[in-house]
Amino acid sequence: MEILVCIKRVPDTSENEIEINGSGNDIEREDLVYSVNEWDNYAVEEAIQIRDKVGGSVTVVTVGDEEAEEVLRREMAMGADNGLLLTDDAFENSDGRGVAAILKAAVAKGSYDLILCGAQADGAAAQIGGMLAAMLDYPYASLVNEIEVLGDKALKVGREIEGGNQEVNEIQLPCVLSIQTGINEPRYVGIRGIRKVASVDIPELGASDLGLSPDSVGEAGARVKRVDYFVPETGEGAEMLEGDSEEVAEKLIEMLKARGGIK
Repeated sequence: MEILVCIKRVPDTSENEIEINGSGNDIEREDLVYSVNEWDNYAVEEAIQIRDKVGGSVTVVTVGDEEAEEVLRREMAMGADNGLLLTDDAFENSDGRGVAAILKAAVAKGSYDLILCGAQADGAAAQIGGMLAAMLDYPYASLVNEIEVLGDKALKVGREIEGGNQEVNEIQLPCVLSIQTGINEPRYVGIRGIRKVASVDIPELGASDLGLSPDSVGEAGARVKRVDYFVPETGEGAEMLEGDSEEVAEKLIEMLKARGGIK
């Protein structure tokens, strides 16, 4: 099975103090530590496990500048077979639709049975997987937390839905799936693995290679543009109730009555 996994280089929130830039339209990105998006990492692990069971190969792809190559190599050290970097000045400031269009053009360059995305990989908008599937006219499932291969034509996928319930569907290949965290346990990437792929060639494709007009992607083609970016003001702190369990319960009941929560 030929699997393509869409990944993204993002600031590592565990390693950074995130601040808004002076223009108020983005975060301050200078000196940030970056890593692969968490959801995408689970998607790559799932792709590797599927390949190990049924054969084939795993290709990881990202849209970004030359620095984005580091996350491709990290996932190749994890076990992906190939990397593909989609990079062009024309791609800068693409909205979700633009990124999906770039990825669609890359899919057309290959022959993939399964395309995986992280459930949240694009500023938590959770839109790339669905947009990509629509552009390709492929079946799509989101929040996938279980995959079973049914021969070479279909998959059985479990997905997390409202109320903590689980939904199971059969989906035909080729298809696009957005992967939820917790579907597996991503493997550790060691120094030896990173060194092994350090010199592996990673192809780069730009707008002309993909047959894309520069006006259709990037800032020029964006239909959604960010106009503000801010940290919400901190509200009042929580009121702490002191005393033993009975005293706390009585105080809580009185508060709820006073505020109309109960009668």
